[in-house]
Amino acid sequence: MDSESVKKAIIKQVILEANIQNSRQLVEKINENCFDKCIPKPGSSITSGEKTCVTQCMEKYMAAWNLVNQTYVRRVQQEVASGSL
Repeated sequence: MDSESVKKAIIKQVILEANIQNSRQLVEKINENCFDKCIPKPGSSITSGEKTCVTQCMEKYMAAWNLVNQTYVRRVQQEVASGSL
């Protein structure tokens, strides 16, 4: 492997690891915020209202995460294309 191939492989690995970490953070944030917001008094079961609240909360977090992720990927691609990375 030449140095350019090694560089590309390292960048690819770093991006992959960053994506994995971002996914973990997303799940943690959804658990922290949606659960706390939607299920104030945990019991042996959850109500349909609580289920709806959790679903809507998760959808909002996922939509926001997807937007941020798409923007990040576009920026990285632009930097790679311009030779900044």
